[in-house]
Amino acid sequence: MVNETTTATKKRSYCVIGAGTAGLCAARHALQSGGEVTVFEMANQLGGTWVFNEQVDKNEYGIDVHSSMYKGLKTNLPKEIMGYPDFPIPEQDSSYIPAEDMLKFFQLFADSYGITENIKFSHYVIRIKPTKDEKRWEVIARDCPNDKMVTYYFDYVLVCNGHYHTPSFPKYPGADLYQGKQMHSHQFRTNEPFVGETVLVIGAGPSGMDLAYEISKKAERVTLSHHLKDSPKTVFPENVTLKPDVVRLTETGVVYADGTSQDFSVICYSTGYKYTFPFLSSDCGIIVEDNYVQKLYKHCINIRYPTMAFIGLPYYVCAAQMMDLQARFCIKFFSGAKQLPGQEEMEQDTNSEMEERWSRGLRKRQAHMMGPQEDQYYDDLARTAEVDPIKPVIKKLHKLCAFRFSEDLVNFRNDKFRIVDDETYVKVN
Repeated sequence: MVNETTTATKKRSYCVIGAGTAGLCAARHALQSGGEVTVFEMANQLGGTWVFNEQVDKNEYGIDVHSSMYKGLKTNLPKEIMGYPDFPIPEQDSSYIPAEDMLKFFQLFADSYGITENIKFSHYVIRIKPTKDEKRWEVIARDCPNDKMVTYYFDYVLVCNGHYHTPSFPKYPGADLYQGKQMHSHQFRTNEPFVGETVLVIGAGPSGMDLAYEISKKAERVTLSHHLKDSPKTVFPENVTLKPDVVRLTETGVVYADGTSQDFSVICYSTGYKYTFPFLSSDCGIIVEDNYVQKLYKHCINIRYPTMAFIGLPYYVCAAQMMDLQARFCIKFFSGAKQLPGQEEMEQDTNSEMEERWSRGLRKRQAHMMGPQEDQYYDDLARTAEVDPIKPVIKKLHKLCAFRFSEDLVNFRNDKFRIVDDETYVKVN
């Protein structure tokens, strides 16, 4: 779309969707490349998913609430690996810190790089589409406080809207028969409403494990349904039991894969989220099928229109570090510092990577899952764009901590770490 021969006098203009972990680092690197940056943030403050909101359905402007944050939440990874590569979270007593401290960190980061003054708060992006000549992007946003639509034009778009906002529900037979309350972890704010309830939590990822533990402090009993190959090693409170997958719901409860059944007053689905981009017009060249966003080069750059990129899609990763690396990867090409491969080459690269993923047994909905492959992905990004890689110490500490919650859910946040150098960390308690 944008011609690389654009004159040096004309600054490249960047639209960044979202002022959370991904949007802030994308804005920083776009600004530092000499670009003009506008960040659209639907909330009235920065921080994305780290912003606590008592509301669970719609905000004051009738827009779906974005945050899944609940009261008292602390990070499930140590702060030593949750900052950006060259802007760590300031030192403090604990490695696992409250959401409020994450917000302070993001504000400090935004202020340090002149990002805050480029953010349009309470602006909800309605539509993004290519201009008729396919050289720029037309962005229509709702200025919520003034209730008016405003149209902007940009050379580049960086989509950083996160993927913890649109709940994904499994389809169980009998779901319409069940008489109790059904909810998603996205709607959980506090354990107070669960006093005396009998609760089933479906899903044993970090949030499912956390919720089962938090709810057990108030509920009569809690069951955690999971399909992990190995049951979590952690010791749960006495009123928490583990069961296999649910196969169907009944009027009063569920039937499990082992043939047993239980009754519950509440079912809480901790079953993940959908990738959704309701603001992208159908002619943007992006489709999402079963959480597979396509077609993207290196899980980032829109192959059809390679002046649009997505920051933060891969999961089971060291999020802030990866997002910053992805942002540097994209800006290296967008700024003209390095030439992007042609569309055919990008498509071939993507096709061969996805064929390798399918050959490992990954399903479509796991298209952006990294996990054991995360280091390979980081190194590929750094090598391709010739940018600084993620430091070995960050990778090592992330591998140690990624599954600590399943080993000792009650105590893992007491661990304290210190980074010694680019290769070494120490556990100090």
